[in-house]
Amino acid sequence: MAAFPRAARRDSVAFTVVVAVLVCLGAIPMLLIIALSSAPGIAVLATVLAALPVVPLVLCYLWLDRYEPEPRRLLLAGLLWGAFVATFGALVVQGVGGIFVGVTDEVSLAVLAPITEEASKGLFLLLLLWWRRAELDGILDGIVYAGMVGIGFAFTENILYLGAAYDGTDGTAPGGLAGVTGTFVVRCLFSPFAHPLFTAFTGIGIGIAVSTRRPVLRWVAPLGGYVLAVLAHATWNASTIFGFEGFVGAYVLIMLPAFAGLIWLGVWSRSRERSMLTAALGDAAQRGLFPATDIGWVVDLRARRAARSYARQLGGKPAEESMRDYQQAAIELGFLHHRYLRGTAPADFAARGQEFLRRIDAIRPGIAFPGQVVPTR
Repeated sequence: MAAFPRAARRDSVAFTVVVAVLVCLGAIPMLLIIALSSAPGIAVLATVLAALPVVPLVLCYLWLDRYEPEPRRLLLAGLLWGAFVATFGALVVQGVGGIFVGVTDEVSLAVLAPITEEASKGLFLLLLLWWRRAELDGILDGIVYAGMVGIGFAFTENILYLGAAYDGTDGTAPGGLAGVTGTFVVRCLFSPFAHPLFTAFTGIGIGIAVSTRRPVLRWVAPLGGYVLAVLAHATWNASTIFGFEGFVGAYVLIMLPAFAGLIWLGVWSRSRERSMLTAALGDAAQRGLFPATDIGWVVDLRARRAARSYARQLGGKPAEESMRDYQQAAIELGFLHHRYLRGTAPADFAARGQEFLRRIDAIRPGIAFPGQVVPTR
């Protein structure tokens, strides 16, 4: 039986229930909007085209997330939140704002849309921070979850834009297949990373909040990240007001460098995690919590693959799964121990640590790494 405290289980259940309910409530109207916005055939075509960049983008974020893979159900929740909750919430707020405030289309595009869309996307990250803080270990986790939400949002938004481009109602495309092609090239080929990039600023702020020892920064970082997300989004949207030249200028001078910077930050954060895990598990080994001889087999990605392959050769799929579970428990212990050493451990760190140690102690006698003697059963 898991040793997690009752409060942690309640938080997990609360997060799951709230996100599931909001996703269902958002999915129903968004699916109706998609179905009614264009002819059925065009809606299907728009959905297929909008889905094309989704898989490559998701795989990129999963590649970044290899040291400590986040729970797949939470990543899926982020995608669904972006696709349904964030899109519907942004549409409602923008619609209400347009009615009561009476803003122009340009102001709505450059100001209202960035504020509402980044808020609706960032709310998922705030819910994670509030109820599932233990799942967030730093900046990289914030970037990954923000990426999932942004990908989901862009998917649904692109369906609507592609349908409008075919109907000729978006104000920029000539309509028909020519309009769909132009919109597909701009939104799905040249800038599919736009929404993940904007929301990444909020994710970085959330990541800083969970890893800092400064109380003030825990509040300021998420807010600052959101402000930067809005500014980046507003700059991108405003560039389209000035025609093709403005779009190209913003794309070359701002979007591409920002995207390259995000890639660098993600790769740097992942490489830093290896050094951090090595040090944390080394300290745990000195305390007698973890075998020092196993550290290299869990912190080096190539060695991890070699260990799983070796286990599969010895005992088939069950042995490979045991090795995978052992490595995952060790990585989770390393992240938790690092936060303990920094003084930023979650409130339930002792119970979580005991659970990881229980898993490690239960699995270790039955596995062997390359070059080691195969344990007898």
